[in-house]
Amino acid sequence: MSRTLAQPASSTVGRPVPAGRRTSAAHRRRTLTVFALLSPALLGLAIFFVYPLIASVYYSFTRYDLVSPPDWIGLRNYEYLFTQDPKVWIATLNTLWFVVFLVPIKIFFALGIAGLLVRAKRASGVWRTVFYLPALVPPVASVVAFVFLFNPATGPVNQILGVFGIQGPLWFNDPAWSKPSLVLLGIWVMGDIMIIFLAALLDVPREQYEAASLDGANGLQQLRYVTFPSITPVLMFAVITGVIAALQYFTEAAVASGVANGKAVVGEGTGANLGYPGNSLLTYTQWLYVRGFNTYQLGYASALAVLLFVVASIFLIALLRRFKAFTPEGTA
Repeated sequence: MSRTLAQPASSTVGRPVPAGRRTSAAHRRRTLTVFALLSPALLGLAIFFVYPLIASVYYSFTRYDLVSPPDWIGLRNYEYLFTQDPKVWIATLNTLWFVVFLVPIKIFFALGIAGLLVRAKRASGVWRTVFYLPALVPPVASVVAFVFLFNPATGPVNQILGVFGIQGPLWFNDPAWSKPSLVLLGIWVMGDIMIIFLAALLDVPREQYEAASLDGANGLQQLRYVTFPSITPVLMFAVITGVIAALQYFTEAAVASGVANGKAVVGEGTGANLGYPGNSLLTYTQWLYVRGFNTYQLGYASALAVLLFVVASIFLIALLRRFKAFTPEGTA
């Protein structure tokens, strides 16, 4: 009788759960928690980056004017871009000029000012505030102020130069001086990068400088072998963000063209004034804007945007692979 009332052999009640099954369940719960926390960011990335990117690639192969349905035309937009567009190469060269000159000059001055502020013994907080404040000025306001300051007839800059017997240039009204004038503006508003360099320089261990000094290293050698290796990731961040901003350079050049040309308002009908003087300030994104929102050639504007995205991606990937500054292996 006792044998017939025994527990069935297939029952698992009271048996311990295998360790591998517990680990798998815990890993699944952690994965679901991570995806739940990341879901707002992933949703925003899909809506505001992935979908516009895919849509731009599709429209770049079409003729589209916002009114009629997109008409598939294959590679004709790209063929026109590379072989027939009269201004795209002018805009490209102007944009590359800002990448080559504006980015390194701005970084050089920001790093130099940060280095001086690190060594300041008195009123360092005041000087940091003074050099950072211009970065808080809205870009449009700073450009308008600069154009008036550098006005060749009434601006105080040329008047001060005249006191010393120097004939000031036409600045924003001269194709040869318009881009250097914007570089001066970029140096003036370098506070955002300067404050990052300042934090990085303050984080360099003082013991390394003392050890280098005991080994007989001079100032340049300490800069080369102590400072630069310690702030390389910050330098790379400044270069990458600076290049991206230069490739998308729009507001400063557009406002400078409008104000210098006597058009203080940027809006409808001002596309023809972009690039003044003599197309010297016509950047790639301005030409994209003209094609997309002045002539409503949205298919061709999408082709311009896709090409800009590809060029920027290739440049940034090459830069990261070259320096490997954001990986522990690269900084070791």
